[in-house]
Parts: sequence; structure tokens; C-alpha cells
Amino acid sequence: MSLHRHNPAALSPPTGFSHAVTATGSRLVFLAGQTALDADGKVVGETLPDQFTTALTNLLTALRHAGGAPADLARVTVYATDVAEYRTHAAELGRIWRQLAGRDYPAMAVIGVVRLWDEQARVELDGFAVVD
Repeated sequence: MSLHRHNPAALSPPTGFSHAVTATGSRLVFLAGQTALDADGKVVGETLPDQFTTALTNLLTALRHAGGAPADLARVTVYATDVAEYRTHAAELGRIWRQLAGRDYPAMAVIGVVRLWDEQARVELDGFAVVD
């Protein structure tokens, strides 16, 4: 498996994402949206960073169970119920990402949504990975 991150000098320098990712490998892993649900199906964490930590951990757990690793992520979409709050916590969320997933960023987008399936959820992450 090989991922190559493309960040052209003609585009704004990326912070916490890659502009494009090319991938070669033998399997695609599509990851369902993950929120801050615990093993009992309850939303945990009062703050956005707390919920982001759990949602990212859940996403990475699903990925590892499918035989992948954080470096295999080609695309992640973040759905936030409050984009302004997400921007306020961006530096902290970046630290959480690096701690859990490393410094190889996939192509990413943050999309503002009115609400998520569970009303208490503030953030959801989904994506796909390419693994051998």
C-alpha cells in the first residue's frame, strides 16, 4: 500500500489536512461515521475536544479491526454541529489527531451540520482507507 500526499505550492499551505492523496493498494476500507459513543451506545464527553477524541478513537478502532492503520487513511470528513467552536478548538483538535493518528494527514473536510443522529453528539468522523 502506498499513499502519496500532494500539497502544491500554488495552494494555501495545509494545516491539519492534505490537499490531495493518491493511493495504491489492494483493499478499500470504507469507515462509517463515528461519534463519541461508548461501548454501551451512550454519547460521552461534554466538550468538543472530548467528543473528538472518542470519535477519532472509534474511527481508528474500526480501521484497525479491518486491518488498517492511521497512516492508511486517504480521506476523512468531519461533521461539526458548530463550525465556529471547531475553529476555536482547532489547535487542540490537531494535537489530539497527532497523538492518536500521527502526522500523516488524509484529504479532509469539515462540514457544518444542524445536528447529528444523537442529539448530544457535537462531532462525527467518517472516511476511507487503502490497505494491503
